[in-house]
Amino acid sequence: MNDFIALLPTLITKIGQHLIISLSALGLGCLIAIPLGVIISRSKRLSSVVIAIASVLQTIPSLALLAMIVPIMGVGRKPAIVALCIYSLLPILRNTFLGVQSVDSSIVDAAKGMGMNPFQQIKAVQVPLAFPVIMSGVRLSTTLVLAWTTLASYIGAGGLGDLIFSGLNNFNMTLILSGTFPIIILAFIIDLILEKVEIAWTPKTERKGGESL
Repeated sequence: MNDFIALLPTLITKIGQHLIISLSALGLGCLIAIPLGVIISRSKRLSSVVIAIASVLQTIPSLALLAMIVPIMGVGRKPAIVALCIYSLLPILRNTFLGVQSVDSSIVDAAKGMGMNPFQQIKAVQVPLAFPVIMSGVRLSTTLVLAWTTLASYIGAGGLGDLIFSGLNNFNMTLILSGTFPIIILAFIIDLILEKVEIAWTPKTERKGGESL
């Protein structure tokens, strides 16, 4: 217990570093994958190519990807964010594509009949209705990125991985647990927040008791 209390200032710093890296990577991944998912939903051929590329990128071993990025960007936080962003793309991209594709075509036709242009249809109809599916991809990516951020320690980016790997090198279980449990707790808390966002922003299509709007 005394060891843990002594680690507390370091632990708080490492949690802050971990959140900065993981949330920056996730935010960048959303900015890339959600618009791209919407775009490729308009073309089956393009969607097959883009999703295949994202799938291939996902299969690259994390340490190998970091090793490829370091000669280009050096060590530290930036290459870690880029690598984690690449890993976050596939779930968000695929779910955005599937979510937009799953929107009832009759609803889209009704939007066209109201005089909406393609951009307005996407903004006002397709993305809002696909939002729960998109958020499922975001929530999955969040969990994955929070776990993978531990590897950022290998290139000097900091985070809770510093504690875990230091504990492994020194056979110190206190350090290992001090780095592991906060990741689990962070994943739970952030997933809960995203769930609340999903509920709040999902369009309500039915009234209480099942009465249609």
